[in-house]
Amino acid sequence: MDLYMMNCELLATCSALGYLEGNNYHREPDCLESVKDLIRYLRHEDDTRDIRQQLGAGQILQNDLLPIITQYNQDKPLFDACIRLMVNLTQPALLCFGKVPEDPAFRHHFLQVVSYLQAYKEAFANEKVFGVLSETLYNLLQLDWEQRQEEDNLLIERMLLLVRNVLHVPADPYEEKNVDDDASVHDRLLWAIHMSGMDDLLKFLASAPSEQQWSMHVLEIISLMFREQTPELLVSAGQARSAQEKQKDIQELEALRQKEQAERRTRTLQRGARHSRFGGSYVVKGLKSIGDKDVIYHRGLHNFKSYTHDLGKELRRVPKRQQIAKDPEGKRRSALSVRLFLREFCIDFLENCYNRLMYLVKVGGLKMHLALKAYQELLLTVNEMDRSQEENFRQSASVIKSNIFYLMEFREIFLTLLRKFDETKQPRSFLKDLIESTHLFLRMLERFCKGRNNLVVQRRRKVQKKQQQVESTPEMLEETWQLVSEELRALSESLTEGTVPFDAASETPMEEQRTEAIVRIQDTLLARQGPEALSLLRAARSVWPEGNAFGSADVEPEEELQLLRQILFANLPRSAESAVEDEEGGAEIEEEEELETVRVSEKEFSFLDYVKRFANPNIMRPYLLLLRSYSQNTPHTNHCITRMLHRVAVDLRMDALLFQLSVFRLFNKILGDPAASAYKELVTFIKYLLNRFFTLATHNNKAFVELLFWKNVGTVHEMTEGYRKPGEDDGPESNKRAKWTSEEEEELRRLYEEHRDSGVPDIVETLLPLLSNNSRTRRQVVAQMVHMGLVDSFKDLKKVRGTGIVLWTEEQELELQTLFEEYRNSDDVLGNILKKLTARRSRSRVIDKLLSLGLVSDRRELYKKRRRKAGGKSSGMVRSEREEPSDEDDIDEEGREQFSGESDGEEEEDDGGSSQSLQKRMRESRSGRNINYNLSLHTGMSGPILWLQNCLNRTADNKEEEGIAQAVPLVPLTEENENAMEDKGFQRLLRKLGIRAPADEQESFWRIPAKLSPSQLRAAASSLSISDEIPVEESGYVGRSSAEDQREEAESHEQRAQALRALLLARKWKGAVAGSHGEAADEKKTSSKRSRVLDSDEEEGTFPYRFPL
Repeated sequence: MDLYMMNCELLATCSALGYLEGNNYHREPDCLESVKDLIRYLRHEDDTRDIRQQLGAGQILQNDLLPIITQYNQDKPLFDACIRLMVNLTQPALLCFGKVPEDPAFRHHFLQVVSYLQAYKEAFANEKVFGVLSETLYNLLQLDWEQRQEEDNLLIERMLLLVRNVLHVPADPYEEKNVDDDASVHDRLLWAIHMSGMDDLLKFLASAPSEQQWSMHVLEIISLMFREQTPELLVSAGQARSAQEKQKDIQELEALRQKEQAERRTRTLQRGARHSRFGGSYVVKGLKSIGDKDVIYHRGLHNFKSYTHDLGKELRRVPKRQQIAKDPEGKRRSALSVRLFLREFCIDFLENCYNRLMYLVKVGGLKMHLALKAYQELLLTVNEMDRSQEENFRQSASVIKSNIFYLMEFREIFLTLLRKFDETKQPRSFLKDLIESTHLFLRMLERFCKGRNNLVVQRRRKVQKKQQQVESTPEMLEETWQLVSEELRALSESLTEGTVPFDAASETPMEEQRTEAIVRIQDTLLARQGPEALSLLRAARSVWPEGNAFGSADVEPEEELQLLRQILFANLPRSAESAVEDEEGGAEIEEEEELETVRVSEKEFSFLDYVKRFANPNIMRPYLLLLRSYSQNTPHTNHCITRMLHRVAVDLRMDALLFQLSVFRLFNKILGDPAASAYKELVTFIKYLLNRFFTLATHNNKAFVELLFWKNVGTVHEMTEGYRKPGEDDGPESNKRAKWTSEEEEELRRLYEEHRDSGVPDIVETLLPLLSNNSRTRRQVVAQMVHMGLVDSFKDLKKVRGTGIVLWTEEQELELQTLFEEYRNSDDVLGNILKKLTARRSRSRVIDKLLSLGLVSDRRELYKKRRRKAGGKSSGMVRSEREEPSDEDDIDEEGREQFSGESDGEEEEDDGGSSQSLQKRMRESRSGRNINYNLSLHTGMSGPILWLQNCLNRTADNKEEEGIAQAVPLVPLTEENENAMEDKGFQRLLRKLGIRAPADEQESFWRIPAKLSPSQLRAAASSLSISDEIPVEESGYVGRSSAEDQREEAESHEQRAQALRALLLARKWKGAVAGSHGEAADEKKTSSKRSRVLDSDEEEGTFPYRFPL
């Protein structure tokens, strides 16, 4: 940008900074205000970053800002303002533009900003500038934490950001055409950091516990310092070169010399540069042109080697998402002094700073490449230990290798990464490290397996267990009862009560727990565990004595046996279990509920079987992809590739797997390379493989056609051993697999290639309607895709059961509006709509859609209306107009069973004072204005409950006095309160009070929401009052008669008595366990809860009770 095109106001501001005269800078009186004005201008620049470009063209940073901070570093306001401005000017161009612009005009502005940043980086390569920064940073770090002001912390962070920004500037490839061992701009910048002592300050920040807030900035700076270095170059810095390194350099030089001589010979064989008027034209026999005639070649014969049908064609543009991922910036060898400084820095950092810094930043995500490099370093270290001269090292290496090879994860990682490799997302450097690590692992594993005939390794399999309901016949039940009864008659007198089948802390209603207890007794009898069944029966009788459901208190042993027989033969209701429907429409397999479990076992390991898993086209492709750049690969990388191809073609005798046209084209390119003699191992293998192919082609006339396709193991076997005749089967499994014609296979392959990158959640569901054969089921398509090698396994095509996004069509919205108008005056609007909806939607999604359509203004309008029952059966409680849905009803998942509302006459209440009648009245006694919660009484919970009550009252007072509008954390300061906050029963009480749990890992404490008003907080606190009596005005009772009060009081006492009996029984049982510790060790089915929460069996809205202990 031309300096004369600078904005006049901006130019006047820059002139008011001062001027440079020789090595001295003279600032103007308005220098500080001018710097602040420049900061303000940068804040309002346009999308082209015009202010930034004008300041860069005017070299304000080089000529004004750097001299100001070096000469006037004692003027703290001016120094702070200049640092702040320089941080803004040096920020990366990607942060300024968001991304690399695609528009040519904006791309030009982007490159212009990058060029100014490169000029800034060169100006910062000054020891004097970094000396001032280091001195200022040192003085700030000398201050104690209490003495530091907020401005001091901001200045520390800005100086670290400034160093980060300067180091982040990329090198200019056109200006810096330096060779190795020469000092680049980045090297000069690193040397200035070293000479100023900034590197020592960075190590202090990384190791000091009091400075851990700067850890991420320090990590970024250190990473950028080593951006162009490799560990090998730094380790060898300052050391004499070994004979192996010299030999390696000689081989590389010899390869380059041979390549140059071959090119020179090729040029001498060519005709002269002078054009011949009679060059002639040639007919290429056997090579067809567009028509049926042979190709006519109009150039000299010396150019015929480079002839191709694609000559003169326009190159096809590759979409960005399919382009090969680029490697990061290249590596170079810096000057020796810089390498020595970085080497010493690495040693000090690893010894003093690495562990602490990594501990602080390990929460950041690990990149796959870094994890692979770490695993590679582990293998290299163990391999060196194994080759050591010391016996202790070799023994330790053997132990480590046995652990690595035993675990399945360490063996499967290479197969998984090779199968999942994607060249559009992972760079070539990742593939290089992956292949070299795989080679090292296989070599170590092969050496470890030699001499060991019975190597055992771990195996994990995901087993699909089919859960089947086995119906017991009367004969089986009679046989079971004969065995159980004989055992019980001999032991009934000596048995004691067993595990208490009632959990007061559970949210399951008491009636359901009683039913579950009966089911548990039946299951125990079916398992022929008679003594345990009888113990459960007696324990259940103590908890539920009413109704003699488990027998009377003075029951005789024979009556107990008859009761157990009735339970065994009874057809009890069990919880319904979800079954997996056969969604493929085929009657091939009758699917039942499948439970996926991981089964861990051991097996004898075979190295040859493990290598066979690499004989797969999806694993061979990454190897051949890296082989394309054979001239750029190191000799070791080419050796790793050749060794894997040798294992597959020679060791496994599956050379036909590599008979593919693109592979042969690559082999032809390598053989035609003038420097082919430098790749002797690779050339030898290629010649062997070609010899095998042409030998096969003599007795298989389809071998040349097979070159067009990648082949799986079955096809390789057919190609070498002979093809099956039409109608022949592969074996017993072939009858189960549907037959696919070659046209159908090609259609499936084509459709899969078209939609594999479309991003659809379930590609099989996308392909099914596109197939010409509409009778294909999902199972058949998945099996064929695996058979063709399009995917690795069935796991890659698991059916997506649901998505987070639910779209409503216009027809569905119209249907919802119609149903709402039809049922808007009913008692259960939402329940009726859910029953009638054609498309299955969850409760919460229907509510959200009704709100978005404007049919309702508040979700409370959709709550179920409750009406009093006729016939004087009212419980005396004031029923709420609508029943609010529980949290469990609001599950936001598609595919779940929809919640259906209850009908008004679902069940009749019992006349007696049974617990079920009490529970129904308690469940229906909710009031929208009152906050009544269950009181969870643990042993020693009175203190935490009192503390919680005080917190609620104190928060209510603060809200009224100070108007607090934010969530208030509950911070337990005593051990008793802290233990209570970790108790599940106490946490359930907090949720019922409306107190919010920690939202994420950034929060540590429960919080009182800001939306709760002071009156609600006081009502919640009053509901926590530990008292036997409940005031009428707080309990939600209105207009009760004395008869109703007496009846409810009787029911309340009965409820208390039941819970009290359960608590006393639990204490009695725990005392018996403590007295007979040896016997209790054998019976691990007893409960080990420290205390039991005497909670109501219902959800929100029940009334607090206190049971005497």
